Amino acid sequence: MTGTLRVGLVGYGLAGSVFHAPLIAATEGLVLDTVVTSNAERRDQARAEFPDVRFAASPDELWEPARAGSLDLIVIASPNRTHVPVATAALKAGLPVVVDKPVAGTAAEARGLAALAEERGLLLSVFQNRRWDNDFLTLRSLVERGELGDVQRFESRFERWRPRPKGGWRESGAPEEIGGLLYDLGSHVVDQALVLFGPAVQVYAESDVRRPGAEADDDTFIAVTHAGGVRSHLYVSATAAQLGPRFRVLGSRAGYVKYGLDPQEAALREGRRPSGSGEWGVEDESLWGRVGAGESPLTGGGRPVPTLPGDYPAYYAGVVSALRDGTAPPVTAHEAAAALDVLEAARRSARDGVTVTL
Repeated sequence: MTGTLRVGLVGYGLAGSVFHAPLIAATEGLVLDTVVTSNAERRDQARAEFPDVRFAASPDELWEPARAGSLDLIVIASPNRTHVPVATAALKAGLPVVVDKPVAGTAAEARGLAALAEERGLLLSVFQNRRWDNDFLTLRSLVERGELGDVQRFESRFERWRPRPKGGWRESGAPEEIGGLLYDLGSHVVDQALVLFGPAVQVYAESDVRRPGAEADDDTFIAVTHAGGVRSHLYVSATAAQLGPRFRVLGSRAGYVKYGLDPQEAALREGRRPSGSGEWGVEDESLWGRVGAGESPLTGGGRPVPTLPGDYPAYYAGVVSALRDGTAPPVTAHEAAAALDVLEAARRSARDGVTVTL
């Protein structure tokens, strides 16, 4: 593909308005052409930031001959239950697709979508934006340079303190909604662990519904044993009254401890944009993690390590490169399916009280 690529964005809730639309608009070579939403308030919100955007009331309008021929990429940021049917329809219409995580409810469905995309010769990528978090980029660099020695244990926490449910499909207990933290934040922490340390061979999990009135899991722990021997301990919670370190990584030579979340989501929610003035994805020095051995970083142990800038825009830059130059997508559906293998095993483990071998 050459020239500016026109994007149809399905959904303008949290994922569509906070993440996808701003990042699409900030990417050279992409333009937000059409937003699919029937919600008048969300249309006004989209029009305020993107005055030239067109609208459709349902994804089916995008497959109509007059509309499909004017689009080059479909981005699916609608509720989880819609990901597979909408992605299937887009691929059958001959359009490349980006799907927000989780791409599907099962690994089999994800692999089915991958097979369809390969059969049609179309791009299919999954938006795992946390691969471009500042802390993850920093940790990946430390691991690749061998500064920690042989990593033995990886602890990753994505914790929040939300003692009262907010409601909505993300907290629904209905299986078809694919809600709960296991598939929401769990998609991120599992994907990061697999990128860092390779395939999983065993999975153990504990999953609870703790808040009154909650329907889906809101406090979950996943233990993953990787083929290379690393053990990942992954925590996702909405009920953490005291937040632990985002990363605690223990190696044969040193450890790395990092507190705080990447600043990009907060910046996007506040209306700041990567294409605007000023630095992007940079955090204050006070939040830098520390590398050392034998003493807690909270008592001054180790040395501070500058956190690399976060880079969410790199995802869509990679999509443009894949569409124009035929390079590999920034995240493949097969990688997303491998993470879903772990999530499915975790759900089974928590339900049956067993360790699952993959």
